[in-house]
Amino acid sequence: MKWPVVVSTVVAIVSLGYVHVALPAQTLISDYALVSGGLAPVMLGMLALGAGCVFLAYGLAVREPSRSAATRVLLVFAAAGLMLSAVFPTDPGTGVGSLAGEIHRWGSAVVFTALPVAGWVLARGRTAAPRWHLVRSLSLTSALTLGLYLAAHPASITSGLIGGVAYYGLLERGLVVAEIVLVAVMAVAASREAVPVLRAVPSPSEESRERLAA
Repeated sequence: MKWPVVVSTVVAIVSLGYVHVALPAQTLISDYALVSGGLAPVMLGMLALGAGCVFLAYGLAVREPSRSAATRVLLVFAAAGLMLSAVFPTDPGTGVGSLAGEIHRWGSAVVFTALPVAGWVLARGRTAAPRWHLVRSLSLTSALTLGLYLAAHPASITSGLIGGVAYYGLLERGLVVAEIVLVAVMAVAASREAVPVLRAVPSPSEESRERLAA
């Protein structure tokens, strides 16, 4: 489970880094898809992270199917949101909205919300091991960053009060990086959790034979 998720998150980080280094600066990450040469790496990054969420959900289903049910649902929702955001590009900054742009925004909202909750739910009730402390810390960091991003976004009524136009793009980048790292850390933490060994329950006939042999 661990390595497919880690590789997927590394691909997502590399794609994110590439567009920032190779392309003209944009306000939001999704805006790079509207720049020449930016669509492919942005789509690759989103789909890679979506694949990482699916790999993680599958690994959790194998290792601890009952305990991780809620986390797996959230991961699948996040993967679906990433796929929708990759297929449907954002609107250019012309003030005119489109159906594709709305789908992109709602897909992104699902991702930004589902991943911190998934991490928190997965780590809830776990041991005090450092790896689970890290999962909880990253989940909380992602949630707080999301709150600040929403408050600073120009569409928010609080943006003007806190001067959010100047830095809401930076908050979005911090949120994306935190959630990518969160997915990788969740996979590493869960892969180190001991898998319970189930003892086979003998059938009534086997129990009878054991008593006769004794």
